[in-house]
Amino acid sequence: MSDDIDIHGGGAVAVDTATLRHAADGFASLAGELTEIADVVRAAGSDLSTTSPAVAELSYAVETARFAFEAAIDKANALTGALRAAAAVYDVVEARAERAAAEAAGDFERVELIDARLAALRLANPDAEGQATLGEFGHWLTWPGSLATQAPGALWWLMPGFHSLAFPIAWGLQRVVGSVGAGTVPASSRLAGRASGVVVAPIAARQPATAPTSLASIAGRIPGGGEARIRVERYTMGDGSRQFAVYIAGMQTMAPQTREPFDMASNVELYTGERSASYDATLAALGQAGAEPGDVVHAIGHSQGAMIAAHVALEGGFDTRTLVSFGSPVEADVGSGTLSVNIGHTDDPVTALAGGGHAQAVGAAGSFVAERASDPLPGPQDLRMPIHGIDAYTETARLVDASGDARVGAMRQLFDELGAAASVGVTEYSATRIPVAPVPMPQPRPGPEPSVSPSASGGG
Repeated sequence: MSDDIDIHGGGAVAVDTATLRHAADGFASLAGELTEIADVVRAAGSDLSTTSPAVAELSYAVETARFAFEAAIDKANALTGALRAAAAVYDVVEARAERAAAEAAGDFERVELIDARLAALRLANPDAEGQATLGEFGHWLTWPGSLATQAPGALWWLMPGFHSLAFPIAWGLQRVVGSVGAGTVPASSRLAGRASGVVVAPIAARQPATAPTSLASIAGRIPGGGEARIRVERYTMGDGSRQFAVYIAGMQTMAPQTREPFDMASNVELYTGERSASYDATLAALGQAGAEPGDVVHAIGHSQGAMIAAHVALEGGFDTRTLVSFGSPVEADVGSGTLSVNIGHTDDPVTALAGGGHAQAVGAAGSFVAERASDPLPGPQDLRMPIHGIDAYTETARLVDASGDARVGAMRQLFDELGAAASVGVTEYSATRIPVAPVPMPQPRPGPEPSVSPSASGGG
């Protein structure tokens, strides 16, 4: 098991422009302060050199210090320029993504505005566009690498002799997913189809009604394995307002035609943009828990549950301020009002269905992606896919908690906010499909008995 975890802002060029520009301003300010100090040292050295030969050695030491200050100033200025250039590269990537979305939506007026912005960016930062293109190409080329490099070892246990084909096949299949954009859910996406018949029922909660204190404790609250499928926590804040946290299970069975809403059929429906019974069960559970349109919701899900949580954020009608995804096969562009935390394993075939995610970072400021190879050594254990299980993702969440990375700060603020609630209530819900009664085939209506003529009855 690998403990090497990569925490970044997401997208092809994984940077946070606000943080970069803040750091650049800090280095620029430092360079200014060092320049003032260097000027003082330079003046002192000049004064010492004109006094007497007895202080010549001290004058030399002062000059050495001045050179050190000037070298530090050069480094601070170089860092300032590099940070601002990186921010400009991200601006280009983001503008390109916005342009593609506007063009797909037929909003050509917005396309013209974005083109003007891109032109201004090119003028102010001539190298940014080329670096953005290289960054996007590098992301396109390398994101399938971790899973593809393990494919030969995994295939060896199934088809010895054919394992040499595993890398190009695995890489190519992932590139196909990425090219068609199946795993990237735009902000405008809405599930198609009618609502399913489902019944949700409250059951005893497994864990007490307390606020979470870490990402690992969030992962540990996701239902599954028992009767519960959805957990809803209700927070009454000190000012009387309320917030809700919903935890959504992943797929529970691959069996066809069951009464389990969290099945493979729901997986396929959600991934292809269709409304699923598990999505409807989640909305029903939130409604039973008292959540109303416009209420603040924090949505957390694993695998299929992460797809559901993404659509709760995009179209559920709530003020979804947080989306936390574990092992999600999609990445949703939830917009600047939702903090997006995406925890994935680079060797998890399910997360590979996200196609590398969006070219630009998604979510509010402070959003991040955390990735690692959960089980870098291939073997027969891969057939059971333990790397996709919630236990493996809970361990990754612990590593993120322990990282001390500043980008986890927004989640820590959420834990503090929920921890200050005046009261907390929790309900877990089971979910069951309502069988659809088969439509009876229309039967032909009986007609009148046919009359029989004497000639038709024989004789004669």
